[in-house]
Amino acid sequence: MATATNTDNILSQMKKGVLEFAILSIIQRGEAYPSDIASELKESGMQVLEGTLYPLLTRLKNAGYLDYRWVESTGGPPRKYFSMSESGKAFYQSLETTWQELSKAVNTITQTKTN
Repeated sequence: MATATNTDNILSQMKKGVLEFAILSIIQRGEAYPSDIASELKESGMQVLEGTLYPLLTRLKNAGYLDYRWVESTGGPPRKYFSMSESGKAFYQSLETTWQELSKAVNTITQTKTN
């Protein structure tokens, strides 16, 4: 039987993987500011704290999947906007393919009825 700790870890890992894919899905459409990414995630029903978002963006940038540029702001400090690098585009395509395959398989399994 799974313990609460094991269950929490499994759920956390599942959410983390999906969150990275969702973040990259937003950025691959065009340059994005972190608070706009967080807002879109929240509007979709995915709850994410900025304390979670920024480390993920940094890790994806350090992995070479994202680029960023600073943009001066009229109402405060400069803003960092993220965009997809060439290797990020290739990585995203592999994630999207894998997501489609997994989603189809899981939907098939979970919708199968037993008699």
